[in-house]
Amino acid sequence: MFLALKEIKKEKFRSSLIVAMIVLIGYLIFILTSLALGLAQQNTDAINSWGISRITLNANANVDMRQSFLTKEQVGKLSSKEAVIGETSVVAKAKHHKALSAVFLGLKKQQFIYKNIKLESGRNAHSSHEVVVDTAFKNSGYKLGSKFKLNDDKKKYTIVGFTDKAKLNIAPVVYGQLQTWKSLRGIMMGPVASAVVSKNANYKTKQSGAKTYSKQQVIQKLPGYQAQNSTFVMMIGFLMVISLIIIAVFMYILTMQKLPNYAVLRAQGIPSRVLVGATVAQSVLLVVSGLIIGVYTFWCWRNPTLRV
Repeated sequence: MFLALKEIKKEKFRSSLIVAMIVLIGYLIFILTSLALGLAQQNTDAINSWGISRITLNANANVDMRQSFLTKEQVGKLSSKEAVIGETSVVAKAKHHKALSAVFLGLKKQQFIYKNIKLESGRNAHSSHEVVVDTAFKNSGYKLGSKFKLNDDKKKYTIVGFTDKAKLNIAPVVYGQLQTWKSLRGIMMGPVASAVVSKNANYKTKQSGAKTYSKQQVIQKLPGYQAQNSTFVMMIGFLMVISLIIIAVFMYILTMQKLPNYAVLRAQGIPSRVLVGATVAQSVLLVVSGLIIGVYTFWCWRNPTLRV
């Protein structure tokens, strides 16, 4: 360790370059990891906010809520721990605003999802022409009281509340009435919901044509979710391997340049294990220093209140 510290102190510029390279590689890994986690979270924000464990869909819907239709018989009798949901993709359109792709979720007033919506501002939707929307709408210029149309529906819907972290498949969620979902899907009779969700971990439907899945099974089947996560994992893994190779090459070059010095030290009777230990210690010190600096500066950048 003594020789390692002495050499780092003597070769300040060379050591600083290696540390800077490790810091920059660390930044890249942190950014990719944050992006992967952020996108994964935006895929599942809405589902996770419901606090559910099980989801019942049509058995032929390929574990996709958008393609699922449940009849009144398939929904069956529900307890206070169950709720029905109607899901459909929509496009919100209004004058002086860009069209915004969203996911409409129809709810029943008496059930727990409707009652547990965490509002950032405003109130819950009380009528079929009122909606609660994700804050992405606010970022697009919408305000409380703003009106927009959904798809080709001639009716206008009024924003009465904003809720944060309500995204599904990265699209902002629009919470409304279950009857509105039927209208948007053009359903006159037959299906009454897309899914039944339950807080009960042991809930399982016994109705013909319907099947119950765990929340994680449904999440894994969200369009693009698994492929997206796999891609980021491979990118981060390859980046870490490449980083290790680059650092190893740099340390190898530095070690080769020090061979004459090591030869002199060996001639003076310094044991080989001391020289090997000094080389390993120097590598560890540089890598750890780069990681600490990288983590600290990245954390301060993500949390401005911590900056000095």
